[in-house]
Amino acid sequence: MTYEYEGRTEKEAIEKAAAELGLERDQFDVEIFEAQKNSLFKKGYVKIRVTPVDAPDASYAEHDNRMYEHASRIVADPLPQDEFEKQLLEFVVKIIEKMGYDVKANIVFRETQKIGIKLSSQSSSILIGRKGKNLDALQLLANIYAGRLGHEDMRIILDTENYRIRREETLVRLAYTTADKVHMSHNSILLEPMNPFERRLIHTTLNDIPDLDTKSEGDGLYKQVRVIYKGVR
Repeated sequence: MTYEYEGRTEKEAIEKAAAELGLERDQFDVEIFEAQKNSLFKKGYVKIRVTPVDAPDASYAEHDNRMYEHASRIVADPLPQDEFEKQLLEFVVKIIEKMGYDVKANIVFRETQKIGIKLSSQSSSILIGRKGKNLDALQLLANIYAGRLGHEDMRIILDTENYRIRREETLVRLAYTTADKVHMSHNSILLEPMNPFERRLIHTTLNDIPDLDTKSEGDGLYKQVRVIYKGVR
């Protein structure tokens, strides 16, 4: 379901939407569909459409089922099974406590060369940060520490409040929405800066759609994906 809100600025409209829907900013997508700048005779305003990211969508049913199945995969014993896991959890908790926040860390899944850690904290929104950048930074530190413990091939996944799953859902919807816009306009669209995993998700989602191509642009860890129309104009 989509909702419409209006404010003097985009920020005000988004804050109004978050307050009325009782959602965090990363729990809904925003599209600006009308805007008016301040003028001598008229006050400026911004109108937005808001779509909660957990709203069901039949076109993504198969994808959503796969992600929820992954989310519900909880190991029988969330406690560390060996000295490596014990030191890893202690490291993650210590880093966050030094940031000034209380947290509990538990193992949520174990796979070949991959461990998932769930962070439980009253400050989850801060640990996530804007577009997950704080969580990405903590995850990077955890992976570096795992390497120092002799587990360079082990990938550590940090999550809290199921942010990773919600973010993945948002990006898949963004990919399909952008594809529709590119098909209609026959123009390319440059998306927001994303980390490597998020960019790969966009590329993979749109890989088999006819008349579209994608490429990453920019330098550093956070690059942008451009969705390009390559059909007949």
